[in-house]
Amino acid sequence: MIYHDSVTNIRLSDSKKDPFADMPMSMETLTTALRPYILSASGWRNVYAVDKNTESLTPEISLADSFLTGIMALSFAQFMAEKRECKISELTLLIASDTRPTGPAIADIFIRILLALGVTIRYIFISAAPEAFAYSGLSFELDGFIYISASHNPVGYNGIKYGIGGKVLGAIEASRLIDTFKGLCADPHSIELIPSLSQKMPIDKYEAVLGSIDQYKAEAIDLYRMFTGSVSAGSLGICNQDQIYNTIRQFADTTGAGVVIDFNGSARTRSIDRDLLTSMGVSVETINDQPGLFAHRIVPEGKSLIPCKELLESTYASDPSYLFGYLPDCDGDRGNIVYIDETTGKAKILEAQEVFALVVLSELSFITLADPDANHAVVVNGPTSMRVDQIAKAFGAEVFRAEVGEAHAVSLAESKRESGFVVRILGEGSNGGNITHPAAVRDPLNTALSLLKLMAFRGDSNQEGLFKHWCEVSGQLDSYHEHFTLSDIIETLPLFTTTSAYEERAILRIRSTDQETLKNAYERLFSEYWETHRQEFSSWGISSYQEINTTGMQEIVGSGKTARPDSSTGGLKIQFSDENSQPVAYIWMRGSKTEPVFRVLADVKGSDLKKEEWLLNLHKELIARADR
Repeated sequence: MIYHDSVTNIRLSDSKKDPFADMPMSMETLTTALRPYILSASGWRNVYAVDKNTESLTPEISLADSFLTGIMALSFAQFMAEKRECKISELTLLIASDTRPTGPAIADIFIRILLALGVTIRYIFISAAPEAFAYSGLSFELDGFIYISASHNPVGYNGIKYGIGGKVLGAIEASRLIDTFKGLCADPHSIELIPSLSQKMPIDKYEAVLGSIDQYKAEAIDLYRMFTGSVSAGSLGICNQDQIYNTIRQFADTTGAGVVIDFNGSARTRSIDRDLLTSMGVSVETINDQPGLFAHRIVPEGKSLIPCKELLESTYASDPSYLFGYLPDCDGDRGNIVYIDETTGKAKILEAQEVFALVVLSELSFITLADPDANHAVVVNGPTSMRVDQIAKAFGAEVFRAEVGEAHAVSLAESKRESGFVVRILGEGSNGGNITHPAAVRDPLNTALSLLKLMAFRGDSNQEGLFKHWCEVSGQLDSYHEHFTLSDIIETLPLFTTTSAYEERAILRIRSTDQETLKNAYERLFSEYWETHRQEFSSWGISSYQEINTTGMQEIVGSGKTARPDSSTGGLKIQFSDENSQPVAYIWMRGSKTEPVFRVLADVKGSDLKKEEWLLNLHKELIARADR
């Protein structure tokens, strides 16, 4: 049976066409194919397109990648059986994907191998990552999930995220799974086992899996919609969720509220965004809403936001109730914002760091009004701008930092909750998007709801409005007026100048593969430069510095191996303070674990572009010298 998806008409598989039939594989070829794979807690990624073009739209993958994908399926089945202390045949797993062309081919192999092992499969095809994760977490029948995506990487890439209970595997479990996978890849028996399993795959069960896509997709949509309400309200109670939605609906009915969305062919084209927003009375305009048809690059940064910006401007010109727009990435777990400047009628693009800061402002205002006496905290990654620290301080909340990687932030937040903190909001400011508890993954729909709450919750005789509360605690009451706009709120954000993570100048390619040696050399070079150029630093208002390393959930002040006890691949930050010992800037670096690049960033208090440029250029020069 050749199966096409009922909505998109995308060909998913030919159930009788075995991808391994009469296709021998050598260990040498398999080993060579494995080398470029990036395996980390954030996901496993590679250029899956058979032509190895990073921007390729081909749906075909190579035979070697097919074998490696089969071994991935075997690895996860073994890992999950051990984790659940059960037989592989007793497992039920969810499989979903974003809209990359190679997704169906990868899913086809996972389904074949897992069915041959006796695993029960629920396949929902295209699903936004937050939707699939919520379904996995709320469905009692599901033991874990396999999500096929390479997130923001170019379209020729693809990869896998593995998870249990609505969240990706933590760093320790992810490491165990990687070891299992590598062990099977090194075992010559694997290249015989995978074709053998594929041949044994029961075709009738495979056709039943494909025939059940619509049923389980509908279940996923229903559970995700319910879960989104609980995230926005911070409560599982229906009454609390109704209060949130009714307040937004009342605002939309009274003042008008509109949102534009550039779906860019992403997995969110098949999710709840439009239906949920319109159910609250919010007007919605969309573009590029056909799954898999990408109008521009996948990463929701910089010039990718121009079509969304233009849509917002044109829509606002005919309907001034439109407030903002968003653009998700391919798997729909992050999205950045454009908004209207009412003084000009033109739309502006918010930087990823500003989007995250704005949501932190909204959710801290929301939670501290509801629960003012709790120990509130925010969890972020190392390169999140210090503007978040200033926002948190105003609300009396602490900030904790983890290494880059969603899994690290989620794990640290869980740890802080166990120790008595209320962690309502967490995320990676440098990467855009936010994670709002009880969600364990970023979600642009939660971002949009946070902004709508900021606008709609204007206060009454019983409780202060969210924006007024922020203005009070931050000492900016003169910025508040009852007819405030989103632009007015953005104007009250602490002012910082931060390198965008996706600028060309934020990416370095280095020769060294030994990060400990490179970082030791960098520390020595920076110390020497500091000693001989103190007057130069002083002219920029910098009087002292400290080094901070982030590894996993740890943040350690210091340098050398003692500051990197577990791994040398985490983030390294030099944080600068003024004469009053107040942090005023930092420079940061880390080798990416999902892309073959080395990322750098500078964050500077205030609007001094030259100071940010000077610090970043100095940072890059010292890294280049250390690399030599």
